[in-house]
Amino acid sequence: MTTRTRRSQRRTEALSRERIIEAAVELLDASGERGLTFRALAERLATGPGAIYWHVANKDELLAAATDSVVAAALAVEPVGDRAPQAEIRAVALGLFDAVEEHPWLAAQLSTQLSRSPWGAVAPRIFESFGRRVGALGVPEEGWFAATSVLVHYVLGAAGQNAANTESARALPPGTDRTEFLDSVSRAWEELDPDAYPFTRAVAGRLRDHDDHEQFLAGVDLVLTGIAASGRPEIVR
Repeated sequence: MTTRTRRSQRRTEALSRERIIEAAVELLDASGERGLTFRALAERLATGPGAIYWHVANKDELLAAATDSVVAAALAVEPVGDRAPQAEIRAVALGLFDAVEEHPWLAAQLSTQLSRSPWGAVAPRIFESFGRRVGALGVPEEGWFAATSVLVHYVLGAAGQNAANTESARALPPGTDRTEFLDSVSRAWEELDPDAYPFTRAVAGRLRDHDDHEQFLAGVDLVLTGIAASGRPEIVR
């Protein structure tokens, strides 16, 4: 009996919470939220479901932990010399943007975590990462929440839309070229009624060869410029 207990303890120690979360992320990337079951996780980890429950109570806790793990890695920006806060904000924003595109399940989980569990680890982690740098821009404390909220909403919204576009592209016929697809959309816009859609027709050509990263970061810069223009000290890139 004592020997069996010791073996059980050793298995529990070897199967860390971190390894479980890592395997959960792998399953989510491969099969989405539906594919993340404790049975599938146990098979991947070569253990029993009971050993997993020792570390994680249920699937909701597991999804929250997986989301927090990916977000934490995305937000990890190493200080580089005297890099301006704006440059760090752009790096953090791009890290989240790329993470949402790399992990197709992340956008939905971010929405869930921020709306249903704002007291959990994910929302404070994101707000702290951006907010600390917004404060470093010289924004008065009374403006921290509004400025950070606008920035976070833009980053997550744009990243989520880009991820949706990427997911839709996967449903296109095999061999579909991105440039050809965008060209067809651009031509369709150019053929719209000029009286009803003058703006859309005017920018249609820009759609053909736009870069998603550049467009995203241009939006981040617009938000930061807005913060500066609202009476804050000048932001230096």
